[in-house]
Amino acid sequence: MAFGLPGFVHEAALKSTTIPKGFFAVYVGEDHRKRYIVPLSYQNEPVFQELLRLAEEEFGYEQPMGGLTIPCREDVFIDLTSQLN
Repeated sequence: MAFGLPGFVHEAALKSTTIPKGFFAVYVGEDHRKRYIVPLSYQNEPVFQELLRLAEEEFGYEQPMGGLTIPCREDVFIDLTSQLN
């Protein structure tokens, strides 16, 4: 059904646009943003909390994509989140 690193799934891999229970969507990337579905448990991780702080610092609570946008390169996001698994 889906592919990706354990713990999170790229939205393009899903047949549906629904978000599974226990997960939330984030947009990642600098120029072209991709949507990722990540576990809610990531919110407890200091590394992910730092990404959330950067998102708040750059965008405040007015998110440009209509969802949570993480202001970092996609490869950095994948590297950091893969360490959480």
